[in-house]
Amino acid sequence: MQKSYYPKAGEISGQWYHVDANGQNLGRLASRIANVLMGKHRPDYTPGVDLGDFVVVTNCERITVTGGKLVDKIYYRHSGYPGGLKETSLKRMLETHPERVLESAVRGMLPGNKMGRKLLKKLKVYAGPEHPHGPQQPQPLTLG
Repeated sequence: MQKSYYPKAGEISGQWYHVDANGQNLGRLASRIANVLMGKHRPDYTPGVDLGDFVVVTNCERITVTGGKLVDKIYYRHSGYPGGLKETSLKRMLETHPERVLESAVRGMLPGNKMGRKLLKKLKVYAGPEHPHGPQQPQPLTLG
């Protein structure tokens, strides 16, 4: 009888990847990052185990979108008080907080449970080209 392999916590080694978001499409980039965070790119992928790797994204202020999404896409948040619904367009969000745009897109592609929240902590997003994760020696992630 052949037994299934189930990865243990001590056997998992997290790899660091670096992605330059300059000129990348928002949705396609977020989809690829979500797959890497979940560990679906690995041959030993198991759905209930955190096999994902760390992803560092730089230059997210230069991300692109297709069509009229720059004006039409709206981000909503609520303060909790009556009449406290705030809305912000994608264009305004890219001007003020560009890292939140990519984080929000990736969050929507991860599971909506404890595992998804744990995986989202492995995503590091920066608006400019510099990042403080040089000692981890992130490898460039090929998107394609």
